[in-house]
Amino acid sequence: MQIGVHLSFQNLHGIPDYEFHRKETQIGIEAEAMGFDFIGSVEHHFTDYAACPDPIQTLTYIAAKTKTIKLMPAAVILPWNDPLRVVEKAAMLDAMSEGRMILGMGRGAARREFRAFRQELADSREMFDESAIIIMNGLETGFVEADTKHFKQPRTEIRPRPTGWTRDRMVMVSMSPSSAEVAADYGLKALRFSQGQWEASMPEINTYRSTFEAKHGTKAPPFIISDFIVCHEDAATVAKHTDSFFAAQFMQVANHYEWGGEHFKSLPSYSTYVTLGDMTAAAGGPEKAYKGFIDGNLIGTPEVMLEKHAMRTAMVGEYDMLANFSFGGMPFEEVYKQMRLFADKVMPHMKS
Repeated sequence: MQIGVHLSFQNLHGIPDYEFHRKETQIGIEAEAMGFDFIGSVEHHFTDYAACPDPIQTLTYIAAKTKTIKLMPAAVILPWNDPLRVVEKAAMLDAMSEGRMILGMGRGAARREFRAFRQELADSREMFDESAIIIMNGLETGFVEADTKHFKQPRTEIRPRPTGWTRDRMVMVSMSPSSAEVAADYGLKALRFSQGQWEASMPEINTYRSTFEAKHGTKAPPFIISDFIVCHEDAATVAKHTDSFFAAQFMQVANHYEWGGEHFKSLPSYSTYVTLGDMTAAAGGPEKAYKGFIDGNLIGTPEVMLEKHAMRTAMVGEYDMLANFSFGGMPFEEVYKQMRLFADKVMPHMKS
């Protein structure tokens, strides 16, 4: 099992952005000494929800400060990035980090970000599917070319020349049935965020696995689960932190993506966001709905977290994990305290 640290860059601390970005990025550097296997950094823009406009640039800085930890944008949002530049930047970071780069790819879901990049949310499925093929082929062959609906690219050689790239070094965010189908079809590892009870996700997960095996003749790799972590020896402190910080980040997520927005109902590939909106409305709004999402994430004392992990493994099978410790305005000293406790008391048992 591989366990990483997810950097979300959610600045609810009320401190200047420059200072916040330095503090958040330092978490990724410290993670190596604590024994984590990889770093995942988001791509989001323009708001306090999560403002990291270039995860590859962030990971390049972390690469220079570390030796072994793997580096994964989680994820580069393909409709907002030119595929030629994605291939160049991935190859550059891979060269400078001596082969530690893993490419995570996603398609995005927030209207405000699509509007700023002058793109249509309705085009995201097609844009992602076309761009992912261009990028994967570019990293595997060293040449980028395209003649698709959304991308016209003359054949261009990439320097530094990509080396050692295969599909098992590429990951796709898969939070909808259509994304799970594409991930399986393309032979990509899937990344899923913890959103509610895992029982509801099993049909989609099983379809991904069966489609992957039928398409590629081999068992699907363990998918990655991204969890928001609240870890403390004291159960009362876990409850207090959950009500303070998990609830605050949940509000940010619901507002950023406009869960329940009417625009999603005309976009079949975003059906998951309609469901999330319905669940939130039924609970009485995001202020109350967050309680229904707690069990889906690894939240609790070390003993409770290991029990949850055992039950989850029994249900979903093998998985890798991205642990998000910094969210909702949690003080950085508390972030590090929980990281150390998780690394000492939880991670060794999960890996064994």
